[in-house]
Amino acid sequence: MSADGIERIATAFAASGKRSALMPYMMGGYPDLESSLAVGEACIDAGADLLELGVPFSDPLADGPTIHAAATAALAAGTSAADVIDLAARLAERVAVIVMSYANTVLTPGIEPFLDRLADAGVSGLIVPDLPLEESGALERAAERRGLALVALVAPTSTDARLREIGRRTRGFLYVVSVTGTTGERSAGPESLRPLIERAKSATDVPVALGFGISTAEQAAAAADAGADGVIVGSRLVRAAGEDGDAATAVGRLVAEFASALAAPVA
Repeated sequence: MSADGIERIATAFAASGKRSALMPYMMGGYPDLESSLAVGEACIDAGADLLELGVPFSDPLADGPTIHAAATAALAAGTSAADVIDLAARLAERVAVIVMSYANTVLTPGIEPFLDRLADAGVSGLIVPDLPLEESGALERAAERRGLALVALVAPTSTDARLREIGRRTRGFLYVVSVTGTTGERSAGPESLRPLIERAKSATDVPVALGFGISTAEQAAAAADAGADGVIVGSRLVRAAGEDGDAATAVGRLVAEFASALAAPVA
């Protein structure tokens, strides 16, 4: 690929053709490796503009029960970080892929070797939710050298000063966590999040994507109405992948619903 990962993410947001770019989350290796490849391809076929690809980890602090259970199942089946990076390489041929991995998975093999593997696979970016901003400098610099976006997260509780610092340092996009808690489906919509989204957008020059708790097409549409440049959907899709014998068809159907909800109005 001629464009580096940071540029590819920017292009994906700019060229989505939707009110908000759609970024489904999927767990690598769930329900199994072959099925997760089919799930990723179904997401792309159904209208995903980017993909967030999870690396299974034994202690996923940011994840709720649905994604935690999927990670446990993937690990029990023998899925490794190397397997997920191989999966990312295949999906990255079609769409910008952002890998979501916990710090231990990055630090154990070493920052440089891990990022080399991501770059070689055509991955566009990396999210490390348990790595504090104060400890991310080495990873930031190594990612920047490879054109990889190290995507940072902000929460409703982030102070204005911290939000500005994170907004300055994030690459690719700014991940806005819609709730104070872990990932998971919630009944409440993001209608009240306009102030948070506006704060985030005022603190950064990159797109702002909203995640955590978006589980219906109506909630996704409300996030777009509130000004989010991107919408991330995770637990609802992971649950569908585990409940249906044909994971790819089930997830693809849902992603198509989200894509339709985010579609730009016809002029």
